[in-house]
Amino acid sequence: MNTVNRFWELDFLRGAAIIAMIFFHFVFDIQYFVNTSFNLDQTSWVIFARSIAITFILLVGICMVISYEKNKRKKSIAKTQKKLIKRAFLLLFFASLISLFTYIFFPKAFVVFGILHFIGVSIILAIPFLNLKTLNLLLGLAVIIVGIILKNHTFNIYWLLFMGLIPKNFVSLDYFPLFPWFGILLIGIFLSKILYKNNERQFSLTDFSENPIIKKFCFLGKHSLFIYLIHQPILILILLLSM
Repeated sequence: MNTVNRFWELDFLRGAAIIAMIFFHFVFDIQYFVNTSFNLDQTSWVIFARSIAITFILLVGICMVISYEKNKRKKSIAKTQKKLIKRAFLLLFFASLISLFTYIFFPKAFVVFGILHFIGVSIILAIPFLNLKTLNLLLGLAVIIVGIILKNHTFNIYWLLFMGLIPKNFVSLDYFPLFPWFGILLIGIFLSKILYKNNERQFSLTDFSENPIIKKFCFLGKHSLFIYLIHQPILILILLLSM
């Protein structure tokens, strides 16, 4: 077992996911603005996009536990929870900016409850689950199953779409309701309790953290929020200037 302040493999995975996300969004932007023959509804593209989202959300759950355990040793549990809530509201602020940005550029499908909205709300909701272990796996699977069931129905309750109750004819560029996605986050918390128990890596892993390529991925992973916020405006600007 290795006791470390930061687990490089988590930053690497987040960095790899952010690169995959930028690639996917670039393809989407080309399709939207240039009207190419790309069909992002094909199964392969859907699986690709979902795998990126699942990676991000699992990492949120894993890193929440790591951060919570580390901070509660230095501060009281109340102060640690307050720090998480502040982080959540910061994400919700950025999420509101994304809603505004997409309303300007994509008014027919602007983001109402996208992944940043989801993560911000979920961080607050997940606080009571941070001390649980196996129950998170069971609850996570149950939330996923309910979400899959809800996806096949429509509801005339627009204000509950954040739960997964999708209104008829609802369209959004980015939609991550609590059902089923909160289940993925709970599974991430469960995995953290197994893989990084007491902030110690519970498996052996060769240290590649000083490898130049790995370090670049880790750098991106450490700054994933900033990259997420700026990448779409940059991609759209590039496309508009090239047209």
